Amino acid sequence: MKCRHCQAPLVLPFIDLETAPPSNAYVTAERLRGPEKWYPLRVFVCTQCWLVQTEDFAHFSELFSQDYAYFQLSFAQLGSRTQQRYVDDMIQRFELGATSHVVEVAANDGYLLQYVRQRGVPCLGVEPTASTAASARSRGIEIVEEFFGRRWQIGWRARVFRPT
Repeated sequence: MKCRHCQAPLVLPFIDLETAPPSNAYVTAERLRGPEKWYPLRVFVCTQCWLVQTEDFAHFSELFSQDYAYFQLSFAQLGSRTQQRYVDDMIQRFELGATSHVVEVAANDGYLLQYVRQRGVPCLGVEPTASTAASARSRGIEIVEEFFGRRWQIGWRARVFRPT
């Protein structure tokens, strides 16, 4: 296995969490009679660039299917106050405003970006799962519904965000 960032061989284990089924993988009544998939959960550290990363055993589309059901802290009041405070802190720290552009990869249901948008900062979410992307759109968040990966080029100077 090679590092996703620098392509160096990954040889330094970080943690081995044994195995687990995919999170939020709801099993239908029909599939209850069959075996459930479990995957190893091993994490490595690249000794060249120090990126911590999982060892992958399944394609991302298998883990994040159309019925993926994880929604962020949308349902918790504590999450609301924490997210608002975080956005306020980041806007102040990085002097974000109407000429800035915030991009959140794995934007989920747009919960964080709604506060960015409310503060008048243009934003975009990248979220591959249909259910959470739809929820983000219902909040008025612009969402690109696909996986973020190597195909993406981000033109920071031109403030153009699009996959190639």
